Amino acid sequence: MSIVALGFCLTAAGAEDKTPDATLRLSGGSVAAGVGVHWGGGTLNYKGKEYPIDVKGLSVGDVGVTKVEASGKVYNLSKLADFDGNYTAAGAGLTAAGGAGAAVMKNQNGVTVELVSTTQGAKVALGAGGVEMKINK
Repeated sequence: MSIVALGFCLTAAGAEDKTPDATLRLSGGSVAAGVGVHWGGGTLNYKGKEYPIDVKGLSVGDVGVTKVEASGKVYNLSKLADFDGNYTAAGAGLTAAGGAGAAVMKNQNGVTVELVSTTQGAKVALGAGGVEMKINK
């Protein structure tokens, strides 16, 4: 399985310049190093409400690292239903400030997520088929 590892400096010109529509907190890990089978879950904060989400296909990308926490900003989310979907890599790779792992991804509804690992030394990576994120209903 090939893994696309991306690093993004969210303070650089490539970052979204506008206010995010929502924020995201994720916690989980790979079943085996470099393999993202069922990664975990998290919370989407949208319009003052919190929604639990499931995440599949995200990898920590580093041998020896099995648990990662990440936070993110969500853009182009005009309605909650647009969040669910398969997210694929969007943009070019840069180095994140302080060496933090980061990824920018976009789904079929045009929703963009800028995700940064908050676990020291861990890199987030997208699986070959992208990352599926879905609100638990």
